Amino acid sequence: MRLVVDLNRCQSYGQCVYAAPTVFRFHGEESLEYDYAPGEDTRRDVQRAAAACPVQAITLGAATEPSPLAEERDR
Repeated sequence: MRLVVDLNRCQSYGQCVYAAPTVFRFHGEESLEYDYAPGEDTRRDVQRAAAACPVQAITLGAATEPSPLAEERDR
């Protein structure tokens, strides 16, 4: 699964952080960070996060490469 968040559209409401805290998080007070290629085990939470986004800034697609965060997590 591949995630794209339009950070120009994102208003930092944080609904994605509540829906999928292992994928989305805030760095500082308003800067959103996210795993752009989360594992399939998080699909349901990521779909909820995308649906919960008030400004529809989250897009889901097929994974094309492993996430650096996933590689770090697997070490």
